[in-house]
Amino acid sequence: MGETTCQSFFASCPSRVLFDQIADKWSMMVLTVLDAGPMRFNAIKRHLEGITQKALTECLRRLERNGLVERRVLPTSPVGVEYEITPLGRTLQPPFKALYAWTVEQMPSVEDARRAFDGRAG
Repeated sequence: MGETTCQSFFASCPSRVLFDQIADKWSMMVLTVLDAGPMRFNAIKRHLEGITQKALTECLRRLERNGLVERRVLPTSPVGVEYEITPLGRTLQPPFKALYAWTVEQMPSVEDARRAFDGRAG
């Protein structure tokens, strides 16, 4: 796969597939929630208003498959499972934090743009 192909964002580009998997809304939020340390499934779910059990399960599996999150079975009764960011996953924290800071900082400008657009759209 050539560099030009990937710069065109073809669906077959491996970097596009990875980008799609880490830049979706739930993945970014799950990694942000796990920044504080290991958590069990339901604790993660409580931090993410609106996520379904199915969506969280799928998200955690994608993150684990990509080496960004580690799933650990706990020897408790009943058996528990917790998730933790891997060292590779931690490398995403600086860009995610920068993106979040940008959203907070630019929100007033975005709201102005939305109002202007809605005013034109009628």
